[in-house]
Amino acid sequence: MSLNKRRFNPMTALSTLVMTLVMFPVSAEVNKEQFELGKQKAKVCMTCHGIDGISTQDPYPNLRGQKVGYLISSLKDYQTRERTSGLAILMQQQADTLSDQDIRDISYFYSMLGNDSSSLGDSNEVSD
Repeated sequence: MSLNKRRFNPMTALSTLVMTLVMFPVSAEVNKEQFELGKQKAKVCMTCHGIDGISTQDPYPNLRGQKVGYLISSLKDYQTRERTSGLAILMQQQADTLSDQDIRDISYFYSMLGNDSSSLGDSNEVSD
């Protein structure tokens, strides 16, 4: 029985690296688009959680820079009534109006706020 052992191929590694670098600008543009979509969809969220994701009122948590998975999970938990404490009734009502794509876009927006490595724009410039 013969085992086919793969050896490191520098040309394969180089071509993979080149393709990654070539594709990165496309990926960055998609992320900027999702950021902008999330920003528009998050306008109602900004009433309590602040324009920049930093709440000015004690009962409302800061969302700026939270991990995207945590934000998605939290919103889905409000939709399914898994979260019930505090001001959950308000969040349940808000989450009920969101599609899965809305949740992903809003979560991405808040996760990227304050990310210095992103050039996604100034979060304080919220247009109607």
